[in-house]
Amino acid sequence: MAVPGDSPDGTPEDEYRSVVFDEDFVRAARLQEFSAQERMGEHARAVRSRSLWSGGRGSGDSTPSRRSRQGLLLVFLIALTFAAAVFMGMRTPYVPPVATRPEPLTSTVVPLAASRTVPGGGPSELYAQSPAAGYRVGAAGITLPAVHRTGHFTDGQVLAALSIAKDYLVQSSLDPDVLAGTAVRPVRVLLDPDQVAQFERSMTDPAGDGQHAATGWLVRFDPATAVVADSRVRVNGTLAFREVLPDVLEVTTDHTFVYAVRPAAAGSPGAADGASLFTVRRELRLRFDRDDLVARRAELRSAYVMAGPQACSAEVADGFRPQLAGAQPTAVGPAASDPYASGHPRRAAGLCGVLAEPGAEPPDRSPAPSAPSAPAAPSAG
Repeated sequence: MAVPGDSPDGTPEDEYRSVVFDEDFVRAARLQEFSAQERMGEHARAVRSRSLWSGGRGSGDSTPSRRSRQGLLLVFLIALTFAAAVFMGMRTPYVPPVATRPEPLTSTVVPLAASRTVPGGGPSELYAQSPAAGYRVGAAGITLPAVHRTGHFTDGQVLAALSIAKDYLVQSSLDPDVLAGTAVRPVRVLLDPDQVAQFERSMTDPAGDGQHAATGWLVRFDPATAVVADSRVRVNGTLAFREVLPDVLEVTTDHTFVYAVRPAAAGSPGAADGASLFTVRRELRLRFDRDDLVARRAELRSAYVMAGPQACSAEVADGFRPQLAGAQPTAVGPAASDPYASGHPRRAAGLCGVLAEPGAEPPDRSPAPSAPSAPAAPSAG
């Protein structure tokens, strides 16, 4: 029996009869039926393409639709951006930053000889009678300047550089074990890794060659000569900073450290007179890149050190050898230098100063008025 709607000739064998065109399939089709008005035109097609790129045609089938124009504009802008990127890359090729290695430390250590008999007494009494009477004690004497940003470093980065510089001064000038010559690690851990080899050689094989003096890196006393008698070291000085390169900050320090010392051996001459003062003036120049600021380390570029009282002939590359209480001034000059000797040259040879007396007025360098000439003596007749 025929079902209404069936073909009179029976059910055709259609291969697509089992295919169901659901709503999602129809919606996803790339064909769109023209409207009745559009189909009335001559040679009009029944459907038009809904290509993603063309966006179809307008009602006249001759001009691109708005979607088509937007697509073409988008393609043009992408191509223009790509071409500009290629052009700029060819004109300004990327140059990776050049990695710079820290330069070796250059140091100068100048002994200052006593100009009078070295006074002795108790540490408190000695400090009160010295120019260090108004100095602060320990790390409190190392004060930071006002912090402000530079061209390429923020306030926080500048503060970090100053804080690391202060830590270096504290560890290298005030740590009791460092002063006694029994420890170096508190200083080594604050140095750039590329300077550690130079530092280690300066500690194990010190030399007055301008690069390997232990006393250029830190303050320490010859344990056979003197020991610190009072841990309350008096300190005074300044710190300053500047940007030397877009990726490098430089901090300069200028501090005076005054130590109360006594003879290492209890029965040595001068031990009965108690302690005496020893003064060290340190001018350091430290540099920091951004990696140093993150790792809290420093690159020590230069050190200029004056220390006394100690004999001009003393070898001070390994440790300071103070002239202790009761020591007399001496006219003996620096240690002799042999230009024909092999080995490390003593680069600081000939450098020696005189420690100024406390409260002494600087000498008047103005020319003295000329005295009236005396009458000529009559010649013997």
